[in-house]
Amino acid sequence: MENLSLILAIVVVTALAFDFTNGFHDTANAMATTISTGALKPKVAVAMSAVLNLVGAFLSVEVANTISKGLVDESGIRPEVIFAALVGAILWNLLTWLVGLPSSSSHALMGGLIGATIASAGVGAVHGDVLVTKVLIPAIAAPLVAGLAAMFATRLTYMMGKKADGKASAKGYRAGQIASAGLVSLAHGTNDAQKTMGIITLALVAGGSLAPDSDPPMWVILSAGVAIALGTYLGGWRIIRTMGKGLTDLQPQQGFAAQTSAATVILASSHLGFSLSTTHSVSGSVMGAGLGRKGGVVRWSTATRMFVAWGLTLPAAALVGALAEWVTGFGSWGTAVVAVFLVGSSAAIWKVSRREVVDHTNVNDAEEPAGVVTTAIAMVTPPPAGTTTAVDAPVAASASAGAAEPAASQATA
Repeated sequence: MENLSLILAIVVVTALAFDFTNGFHDTANAMATTISTGALKPKVAVAMSAVLNLVGAFLSVEVANTISKGLVDESGIRPEVIFAALVGAILWNLLTWLVGLPSSSSHALMGGLIGATIASAGVGAVHGDVLVTKVLIPAIAAPLVAGLAAMFATRLTYMMGKKADGKASAKGYRAGQIASAGLVSLAHGTNDAQKTMGIITLALVAGGSLAPDSDPPMWVILSAGVAIALGTYLGGWRIIRTMGKGLTDLQPQQGFAAQTSAATVILASSHLGFSLSTTHSVSGSVMGAGLGRKGGVVRWSTATRMFVAWGLTLPAAALVGALAEWVTGFGSWGTAVVAVFLVGSSAAIWKVSRREVVDHTNVNDAEEPAGVVTTAIAMVTPPPAGTTTAVDAPVAASASAGAAEPAASQATA
C-alpha cells in the first residue's frame, strides 16, 4: 500500500464513506421491484445484492479510469479538492435518501468534483468534452433507452404469456426477476463501485502517492467493493419504497422486464467506460414497465419530484463542493471545519430520519396516492380483461351497489 499522508488518509476514509452511502442509496436500483412484487424477502434481497455488488467491483476498471483520468486535469488537483468534492456528494446522497428520492450518486460525486475543481483550479481544469460525452449525454439517454426497452419488453411478455396459466406464469417470472435483479446488482458493482475507486486513485495521484495515469491499486478495488457491499446490505429502505411502490404498481412480468432492460443498459455503459447513473437507468425502466402493461400507469407526481432531483444533483453537489473547497483553502483548520460540518450534518439527517422509521418490516406497507394526472390516465386506459385497477375500484363498487338496489327492490316487491 502506498504511503499516505494525513490528508490523503482523510480523503480515502471519506471516499469509502461516500461509497457506503452509495450502497444503501442505490440498493433500490437492484432490488426495489423484486421486493415490491414479493419475489424475494427484503433482507434476502439486500444480502444477495451486497454480495453481487462486491463481485462486480472486480470485473472492470473502465469507469474508474474515466473518473480518475478523464473528467478533470490531474495536475491541478490537490487532495483537499477531492475531500471537498466528497463532502458535496455525501450530503446530497443523505438528503435525497431522507426524502426517499432516487437521485444519482454518480452525478452527486461528479458534481462535487466539478465544483471543487473549478473553485481550486478554474473552469479550464474540467474537461468539458468528457463531461458532455461520458456524463451528460448518457444521463439523458440512459432512462430513455431503458424505459423504451422495458416498455416493449413488458408488452412482449404479456403478449407471449396471454394463454399461459396465470399462477405458473407469475411464478416463472418471479424466478426470472430474481436472476435479472442479480444481474443489475452485478452491473451496479461494475459501474458505481468503480467511481469511488476512481476518486481514490485521483487523490493518490494528486498527493504524489501514485504516478499519473495509474490504474486503481488492488487495495483500492477491494476496499471500495467492501464499502459499497456493506452499504447495500443495510438497505436504503426509503428509496426502495419509492422505487417499488411510489412510481407504479408492478407485477412480476413487469419487474422482470424492467430489471433485464436496466441491467443491459448498465453493463453496456460499463464496457464503454460511460459513468452512467444506475438510478436513471432503473427508474426509466420501471416507468417504462409501468406504461407497458395495459391499464398500468405511472404516478407522475412522484416522477416529477424525481426529475427535479435529477436536475438539481449536479449543480447542488457542485455548489457544496465549491464552498467546501473554499473553506479548506484556509489551511488545516479549514479542512477540520469542513470535516466537523460533514459529520454534524450527517448525524442531524440521521436523527431526523428516526422520526419515521422505514425498514424491511414496513417497506411495502405504504403506497403514494395517485395524483390528478395519474387518475385521469387510468380512467381512460382500458385495463386487461378481468382486472380492476386501484383507480377503477371505487367506480366498480358504486356500479355494484347500483345494480344491487333494483334487485333488492324486486325481492321486496
